[in-house]
Amino acid sequence: MNLRQMNITRALALAVLAGGLGACGTLGGGDDRENVQFVDEPVAQLYTRGADQLDRRNWAYALLYFEEVERQHPYSSWARRAMLMEAYAHYQAREYDASIEDAQRFVALHPGNESAPYAYYLIAVCHFERILDVGRDQGTTERALAALNDVVRRYPDSAYARDARLKLDMVYDQLAGKEMEVGRFYLERDQHLAAINRFRLVIENENFQRSSHTPEALHRLVESYLSVGMIEEAQRMAAVLGHNYPGNEWYQRSYALMTESGVAPVAEEEARRRGWLGRTFGAVF
Repeated sequence: MNLRQMNITRALALAVLAGGLGACGTLGGGDDRENVQFVDEPVAQLYTRGADQLDRRNWAYALLYFEEVERQHPYSSWARRAMLMEAYAHYQAREYDASIEDAQRFVALHPGNESAPYAYYLIAVCHFERILDVGRDQGTTERALAALNDVVRRYPDSAYARDARLKLDMVYDQLAGKEMEVGRFYLERDQHLAAINRFRLVIENENFQRSSHTPEALHRLVESYLSVGMIEEAQRMAAVLGHNYPGNEWYQRSYALMTESGVAPVAEEEARRRGWLGRTFGAVF
């Protein structure tokens, strides 16, 4: 085949690629893949075309080019890079399972590669972005928690770990919110002891204490303890709430509830004398 014929063949291959995928952002079906034909090309050229498609946000085009890099040049350093770019392109297309699979394949084959931290981080982010609201099963949240902690454990001083720690706070807030939802469910049905167990988990778990749900958890404990006649425990929770969140609306609700119930709030000095208040939030429980 002469040079002119090779150029024509290459142009036809690109035309088939364009016709098969159009401008869509996700992958087509299996038939589309079978209709795409490539000719042998220098690896740098294939990879660059895939990178160009990423820049244009044409994830499906990019995936096919990177896959072709792996197919034509499977033992090259370019193939390693292409594998990770496939994971990234799947992530951008919100094909999270495929992205996780690609990233896991990368770390399995190249665990010591300098890009391995990013692969682990990408796995964690894929789980994180699929977290559902607190009314749903929290299996995805648990997987995100494990993956984010894995990033922090493996690469504690990396930029990926710093971002993972921020996301962990959001994950813990999600899990604390789930405990609150269950606790409120029990409280509404006068199952006070079951509710107390859920609310105490929020304030006693070191990771949950930093969540946005802690003030409400303390108030719900005041409410629950008053309902079962555990007055001193209600006073204690109210004192802790007032000490840690003065002026918070949940403290105002607790104060009003105790007043309506004829229970006197305990002053901070007296609460400290009784050992209810410590130097840190965690020390009070």
